[in-house]
Amino acid sequence: MEDDAVILDYLPLGYVKENMSNFKKKPVAQAIGIENFTLLELIPKDNVDLEIHENVYIGAGKRDKISRVKGKLDFENLTATSRIEIDYVINEIIMSHEDKYIKWINEAGPLSTRLNKLELLPGIGKKHMWAIIEAREEKPFESFEDLKERVPLLKDPVDSIAKRVKMELDTTQPKRGKNKYRVFTQTPRRQGSRNRGRQTRSKPRKRN
Repeated sequence: MEDDAVILDYLPLGYVKENMSNFKKKPVAQAIGIENFTLLELIPKDNVDLEIHENVYIGAGKRDKISRVKGKLDFENLTATSRIEIDYVINEIIMSHEDKYIKWINEAGPLSTRLNKLELLPGIGKKHMWAIIEAREEKPFESFEDLKERVPLLKDPVDSIAKRVKMELDTTQPKRGKNKYRVFTQTPRRQGSRNRGRQTRSKPRKRN
């Protein structure tokens, strides 16, 4: 469950493709949760304007700007603007919660006898994995900068985590091999979930 989210796109007149007049269209925003990177569709309160990259509270209790959370979004349903902004926003979230992700790097363990969680990050193979494990055993990492200084030739860890997050969110790509695991995000809603709970009506029997 998300309590806070960052706005990716704000559409004051709703979606263009909706088959209704502008008078009937309602404002909608696309956002990403800060805790689990959940993609969300939000309905703002009346007479409230939202800004891209703005942090909004969506948890229980009083909300200043959001009327309700309409539901989860699949990656493929993001607007063009959201797809551009999501890279920047994911990086911002990771950098502003550095302690959380450094803790993950310090504690990441094996998924199987052949695969460690660290290897799920783009750019980290066996060599860098063992370098990270050996360095953290001597002393836990304190920051991203500390990690880069103590593990030679390691790619930017923020960028690696961000790429992994986006990979997990992207429902348009097949989930095989390393891509089938989720370490930073939650499983998205199933396709066809809007129809869940509907019962098909049986045809009436013919009377003799």
